[in-house]
Amino acid sequence: MRPLEGIRVLEVAMYGFVPSAGAVLADWGADVIKVEHAVTGDPQRGLRQTGTFKIEGDPNPNVEHSNRGKRSLGLDMANPEGKEVLHDLIRKADVFLTSFLPAGRRKLGFDVDDVRAVNPKIIYARGSALGPRGPESEKGGYDFTAFWARAGISASLTPPDSQGLIGPPVPAFGDTISGTNLAGGIAAALFKRERTGEPSVVDVSLLGSGVWAMGHGIALSLRLDKPFVAAAQGGHASPTNPLSGTYATADDYHLTLTMLQPAKFWADFCRHIDRPELADDPRFATAELIAENTEQAVKIVREVIAGRTLAEWSRQFASLAGPWAPVQDSRQVADDAQVRANEYVVRAGELELAANPVQFDVSAPQLGPAPEFAAQTEEILLELGLDWDRIIALKAAGAVT
Repeated sequence: MRPLEGIRVLEVAMYGFVPSAGAVLADWGADVIKVEHAVTGDPQRGLRQTGTFKIEGDPNPNVEHSNRGKRSLGLDMANPEGKEVLHDLIRKADVFLTSFLPAGRRKLGFDVDDVRAVNPKIIYARGSALGPRGPESEKGGYDFTAFWARAGISASLTPPDSQGLIGPPVPAFGDTISGTNLAGGIAAALFKRERTGEPSVVDVSLLGSGVWAMGHGIALSLRLDKPFVAAAQGGHASPTNPLSGTYATADDYHLTLTMLQPAKFWADFCRHIDRPELADDPRFATAELIAENTEQAVKIVREVIAGRTLAEWSRQFASLAGPWAPVQDSRQVADDAQVRANEYVVRAGELELAANPVQFDVSAPQLGPAPEFAAQTEEILLELGLDWDRIIALKAAGAVT
């Protein structure tokens, strides 16, 4: 049994952030009903061009990633009869999940007080760009603006000699991270309600998630009163540690080393690069000397690593004591043996998708495909107790699709 089986989530949300929270809850076993605009559906369904990638036909990964495992209902919430259906759905839900801005929630009548008037015990969860308080709480935004740019991530990643700022690595990067945060908050609120009977209002913002992701760096910046600055393009990551940085291989790939105690790993590393004499080199005899002579060590290691391919080093470093990793692109990750062994990428209908990172009882979540637009409208209405005459009347009135 999955941990959230028996929990019903009513999702009134669009695009990537908040729907990705619904996707995680569905992965955990919740019945997630996705309410979509009766005519146009979630605008994310029309997203075909993301960066240099263009998707033709269905299934569309831009939709599937953040909507897998849900059921879809097409509903006109501005229609009086559609609002009645919304209230019926709210009465039977444990969680109301929305990405709508405050003005939209007020206009359509599903702000916190409106929803609680229908179901006093419902958990009300909302995802926003900039948080529920402050002078900009009514404003919208996307992960590129609120998470990536405003939270300091882009500036901290961009080297001083770079032409322009570094952007997010893939679409919905901040959306997906923030959505997982929101799903965790909802799970905690469900636990609290189970313990106390009291429902919560759960808030997660893209800005807040970005600040949390940057938390270590922000703490350092506050302590030292200066911003975190990325290493110069092509420069070594650490000025005092040759075993903490990225090195190019002979076939133009890279590997990264993160051995935060270089003296502890130096001798073993030297043996693995077939330069055992470096372990006894007086320049690198202690942690202090390694720090003083990092520039010389980096030059040596660069030359050695550049002499073999990434595949060769992967075999050579299989028994290396210190942490290291190949630098992989988004396609290589899917073929990583460790990724596959842990089922971090799994099948969901016709596609393979990244699983959410939480596993229960050493098992990957079982993913279902995203629903087609309004595909379960009749099924959901029948579950609410409506008969076919009423469903046909709602369709005729334009209240449901």
